[in-house]
Amino acid sequence: MTTVAIPTDDHIALAERWGPSDYIPLPVVLAHGEGAWVTDVNGRRYLDFLAGYSALNFGHRHPDVVAAAKAQLDRLTLTSRMFHHDQFALFCQELAELTGTERVLPSNSGGEAIDSVVKIARRWAYRVKGVPDGAAEVVVASSNFHGRTTTIVSFSTDAHVHDGFGPYTPGFKVVPYGDADALRSAITDNTAAVLLEPIQAEAGVVIPPKGYFGEVRQLCDDTNTLFIADEIQSGLARTGATLALDHESVRADLYTVGKALSGWTMPVSAVIGRADVLGVIKPGEHGSTFGGNPLACAIGRAVVRMLATGEFQERSRELGAYAHARLRELDSVAEVNGRGLWANVRIAEGRPTGRQVSEALLERGVLCKVGDANLRVSPPLVITREEIDIAVDAIAEVLG
Repeated sequence: MTTVAIPTDDHIALAERWGPSDYIPLPVVLAHGEGAWVTDVNGRRYLDFLAGYSALNFGHRHPDVVAAAKAQLDRLTLTSRMFHHDQFALFCQELAELTGTERVLPSNSGGEAIDSVVKIARRWAYRVKGVPDGAAEVVVASSNFHGRTTTIVSFSTDAHVHDGFGPYTPGFKVVPYGDADALRSAITDNTAAVLLEPIQAEAGVVIPPKGYFGEVRQLCDDTNTLFIADEIQSGLARTGATLALDHESVRADLYTVGKALSGWTMPVSAVIGRADVLGVIKPGEHGSTFGGNPLACAIGRAVVRMLATGEFQERSRELGAYAHARLRELDSVAEVNGRGLWANVRIAEGRPTGRQVSEALLERGVLCKVGDANLRVSPPLVITREEIDIAVDAIAEVLG
C-alpha cells in the first residue's frame, strides 16, 4: 500500500474536523521515534522532554521491547482468561519478584487499575474487616490525579477534571496531602483504604514531608486499613527506585502500576500487592477482556527484565541530579522540586509562562509541557547528559 504524504496543516485540520476537542496539541505531527528523539512528518527532529507522562521511561522503540513485541505478534496476541497462555504466569511471577509483592492482577489502563483497586479494597472491607455492606470509605488526598473514569473524577479536587460529570460516586473522603493529622481524623471503622500517590504528579511533582508515609503506614496498621500506593506515574524507575515509595522505606498493601510497564507499545497496567487482599476477588467477580493478554504480558516481561538490571534506576538517579542542578542554575527558574528524572520547574516572576513557552521550545526542537508558571520535566531515562544540556539551554533561551 502506498503512503500518501499529508502536510502538517492538513493533519491538524483533519484532527480538528474528525477528532475530539479534549486536547489542544502543539502544532507538530510526529511520525517516528527512537530513543529520546522523535521526528515529524516534515523530517524535523525533536528532543522528547516529556516522555508520555512516564509511559516512555525506556524511550521510543527500545530494541528489547520491539523484539519482544515482534516475537509475540508472530505467535499469539489474545486469548480469553478462560484459558491459560504461556506468558501470563511468568509475567505475574516476574513482576511480583521485581517489586517484592505477592500477587499480580493485570489490567490495561491506569484508570482501570485504580477502579480495580477500589473494588478490591471495598470487597476486602466487607469480607475481612467487617464493614457493613455499602458503607466502605476510601480516603484520598486533595490535588490527586488517579485517572479520568467517572468513579475516579468523583474524588478529584481539580475543577477541570471533576466539574460537570456528576452525579458522583460516593464513598470517598478527601484530606490535605501530606497532613497525617487530617488523615488520622478521617479514618473510621468504615475506612477500607487510604489511596495516595507517593509523589503527586499532576499537582506539580509534589513530595510530602519527610516521615509522612511512615505515619500513613502506622495509621493503617493501627486501624486495620489498607494502604494503597498509586505508582502509575511515579513507579518503574522514574524516581531512581523501582517504586517511588521505596525511597521512604515503607511498603504499601497494594500498588497500582502502569504507563512504563507498557514499554510504550500498548496499555499495560496492574494491581500488585498482598496475596490475601487480592485473593478476596473470586471467579466471576472481576475480569478484563484484554487484561493480561499474551502480547501485553510478553511486553511487560521485557520491561521487567530491563528494570531487573538496575540500570534505569541508576540512570534516573544520576541524570536526575544533573538535570536538577542545571535547571537550578538558571536565573529564570524560581524553584525545582522532584526526584530522579522527574521535576516541576517553577518559572520566576516576570518571565514567559504557559503555552507560549511550550511553543517557543517546540520551535527550538524540544517537546515539553508548560502550564501557567510550571514546566514539567520527565524525559526518557535513556537520555544523555548532552541531550539534557540541549533541553536546558533551550529552556534558558526561551525564559530569558
